[in-house]
Amino acid sequence: MKKNVVNLISLPIILVLALAFLWNCKQETEIKADSNTADIIIYGGTSAAVIAAVEAKKSGKSVIVVSPDKHLGGLSSGGLGFTDTGDKSVIGGLAREFYHRVWQHYNTDVAWKWQPKEEYGNKGQGTPAMDGENRTMWIFEPHVAEKVFENLIEEYEIRVDRDEWLNRENGVEMADGKIVSITTLSGKTYTGKMFLDTTYEGDLMATAGVSYHVGREGRDVYGEEWNGVQTGVLHHGHWFESDISPYITPNDPSSGLLPRVSDEHPGEKYSGDDKIQAYCFRTCMTNHDPNRVPFPKPEGYDPMQYELLGRVFDTGWDGWFNKFDIIPNHKTDTNNHGPFSSDNIGMNYEYPEGSYKRRKEIIKEHEQYQKGLLWFVANDPRVPENIRLEMSKWGLSKDEFIDNDNWPHQIYVREARRMIGEFVMTENELLKKRPTPNSVGMGSYTMDSHNIQRYIKEDGFVQNEGDIGVSTNGPYAISYGSLVPKKDECTNLLVPVCVSSSHIAFGSIRMEPVFMILGQSAAAAATMAIDEGIAVQDVKYEMLSKSLLEKGQILK
Repeated sequence: MKKNVVNLISLPIILVLALAFLWNCKQETEIKADSNTADIIIYGGTSAAVIAAVEAKKSGKSVIVVSPDKHLGGLSSGGLGFTDTGDKSVIGGLAREFYHRVWQHYNTDVAWKWQPKEEYGNKGQGTPAMDGENRTMWIFEPHVAEKVFENLIEEYEIRVDRDEWLNRENGVEMADGKIVSITTLSGKTYTGKMFLDTTYEGDLMATAGVSYHVGREGRDVYGEEWNGVQTGVLHHGHWFESDISPYITPNDPSSGLLPRVSDEHPGEKYSGDDKIQAYCFRTCMTNHDPNRVPFPKPEGYDPMQYELLGRVFDTGWDGWFNKFDIIPNHKTDTNNHGPFSSDNIGMNYEYPEGSYKRRKEIIKEHEQYQKGLLWFVANDPRVPENIRLEMSKWGLSKDEFIDNDNWPHQIYVREARRMIGEFVMTENELLKKRPTPNSVGMGSYTMDSHNIQRYIKEDGFVQNEGDIGVSTNGPYAISYGSLVPKKDECTNLLVPVCVSSSHIAFGSIRMEPVFMILGQSAAAAATMAIDEGIAVQDVKYEMLSKSLLEKGQILK
């Protein structure tokens, strides 16, 4: 009898414990499910991603950065340290805060490891590199930029999930014109109220079904002068000034083409195409022996790939070192210069729409090409002795990109997809021929496109095409409408990098400070859309502009 009583008393206790266990399991499952949920989901690891995330947190929103990259900052931390800024007075808000923090770093003794601060020449673009008056610094080493970005992430306690790649086949769930969630190749699903695509490629935008364009529009599409094929337009020093044969045996077409020359017709002048401006790596070099790593000879090196450059040297051309732009500690941000240089012309056309596998192949080919180019100039007897001997004093910087054999972890994606959104920025807005509605930031850099193709002229000699440099004649406004898709396509996505613009307009907008500016403005707009429960296209501009001005953004 006593035993039965004990069992009857124990039964409710067991049931309570079982229910409590099940409840805890349910709660844990819900917490686990909610752990990948935030007000704002940012896809990408660029400078725009970090700045947008900081703005979201400062505005009181939860945010997760879903980054395919392991290193944050994109090109800003990937070698582009000689910043393309234009008029620095229109760089405000958190973008200016980034350059202020760089300035703070270089005002410490520990920053100057390889040279005294007073020895640094302080050369910048338009202003001194270290601008004491404005407490900003525009020229910096890659690892310093990355540290500033990482400090911002840590300071604002921002969650970053790295090495997470969007499933581009079916990784975007849509409902009622909104993105509900995104899923990565690892199987993680992220749910949010608002989404930002801050990648250079525009993968989230494209997978969500938003309209976009790849390549150059014909001149007539938007009534522009500088769009489309530009044969015969030679704006910079990146063209063949001398008559150089593209054939293996000079002037003998039957001998075959040299590598990296196209035998296709370049297209009718001003016509559109699906070709994009050349990519390269912005290499960080040094001639300071204690920190120098000799240029590696890449596996499969083929000197014939650089025969065209040898023929350029034969003409007496001596501009090889003209874009070894000096950054602190005896280092460079080395960019393309001349008719045959680090720009791997014509080898990136498949990149914007390519699979991850295909993109990796293209990136590897660019790395092989550029490493071979450096080895060729430093070692090959085909190169004039004075240039070869000087180049052999240079190498990669031992203390940069240390987990990638001192090679930049980010290729320079100068252009990929460009959204076709609520408003399309064109050269007409940049040149102030037409007013720009609803400014959310400003640009000012030259409309700049690198070469797009290397072809054979009618006279049988080789030439480059696509290199354009046209002044905007002062700063210009960038429209909020260029950050948002058409309303009937998606109502909770903002795109501050692959902005809605023509090819030639993007040639100016595509600068890293501008991406940071637009990243902040996009996050501020996303915050307002959440608070008001409205589509991003319905954000009241009067309220947005007031908020942006309070945050230090410069709109006009």
